[in-house]
Amino acid sequence: MNTFQALVLNKTDEQTNLDVKQLTLADLSEGDVTIKVAYSSVNYKDGMVGIQNQMVKSYPLIPGIDLSGTVMESTDERYKKGDEVIVTSYKLGTGHSGGFSEVARVPAEWIVPLPEGLSLKEAMILGTAGLTAALSVGKLEEAGLKPEDGPVLVAGATGGVGSIAVNMLARKGYEVVASTGKADQEAYLKKLGAKEVIDRNEIVETEPQPAREKKWAAAIDPVGGKTLQYILTTLKYGGSVATCGLVGGVEVATTVIPFISRNINWLGIDSVMSPMDKRLEAWNRLSDDLKPTALNEEMVHEVSLAELPEVLRAILEGKVRGRALVKL
Repeated sequence: MNTFQALVLNKTDEQTNLDVKQLTLADLSEGDVTIKVAYSSVNYKDGMVGIQNQMVKSYPLIPGIDLSGTVMESTDERYKKGDEVIVTSYKLGTGHSGGFSEVARVPAEWIVPLPEGLSLKEAMILGTAGLTAALSVGKLEEAGLKPEDGPVLVAGATGGVGSIAVNMLARKGYEVVASTGKADQEAYLKKLGAKEVIDRNEIVETEPQPAREKKWAAAIDPVGGKTLQYILTTLKYGGSVATCGLVGGVEVATTVIPFISRNINWLGIDSVMSPMDKRLEAWNRLSDDLKPTALNEEMVHEVSLAELPEVLRAILEGKVRGRALVKL
């Protein structure tokens, strides 16, 4: 493949532009493995990079923090032509040419072999969102969470991480309460497995209190900010919240009261630099006991490279439901 298409973010003087370009292999970042990309996916972080120009190390840049595809060339003995692989996070799509391209080149250390039980398409329906949800569920269960402990709250439930987490938890037998600001998405969330759907305003702290009525055995929170403040005050004794996002803000005002009096756990989730052994464990679980049942048209819609700028703007505005998948 001498030339290929990619979405390129560039900057001239103070003006940035995001356009589909025809590139050659010489335009890609350095790496050990060249991959024919089959699918990528759209994440909130991609919107921050492509539209807000945050976290961009240098220009020009191909955004896209996820990709799945087939190895074209490799100088690393672990991978050979024809191998099916996944790459997510690290510097992909921020400081290194990313997944919004028909071809990518990456360091071998970033690669996860496609697990048995997942297709390349399913791997990108999951992507960083699925990895983040899997790491969150895994950490909650390491902290002792069991289905019989009571309801588990998922905030931001119509987003990528939220949708996958709802379906994943429901499949494992948890009673899932989904929170959303989209009243018209109740049927969608219940189809994914939520037992109850509540308005996001019900779980936003408006007046500071050190503790409130005990409600949740655990929570997965991709929102942060005042939503997380509220969750921390409403966990049951010994409960845990897995924090994995910041769309609602990075500042969290809290007290030591719920941590001491209720023995709760505030668990941080990092999918960017997560160690490879944890990644492999999570991806293997995603192909087995954590594999969502809703990896279909209900959760997913496909977009083209040309449509990506509009989709990236929409995801920043909270207008993307479930997963937007890019077929290359």
